[in-house]
Amino acid sequence: MSSVHPRKVKLLYFAWVREKIGRGSEEIALPDNVATVADLVAWLKTRGPEFGEAFARADVVRAALDKTHVKSDARIAEAQEIAFFPPVTGG
Repeated sequence: MSSVHPRKVKLLYFAWVREKIGRGSEEIALPDNVATVADLVAWLKTRGPEFGEAFARADVVRAALDKTHVKSDARIAEAQEIAFFPPVTGG
């Protein structure tokens, strides 16, 4: 089902992901072919060298959909907010 207006989501970037991209958040219209977190990361990497660098090791970047941690194969569905952050280390 295709809508007239692309669905917008808020993206949040934390720690070194934010530093490499150069911003903490943005609102974007999701392309029709972006269904999962992995699809989104692949698309983001095409947006410029700063995104390519931030997601060069996509396997270590964590994601959360509406504040719930998810794996890269998670479907975005109707998420309003998608956050990306490096792994948290504890001590």
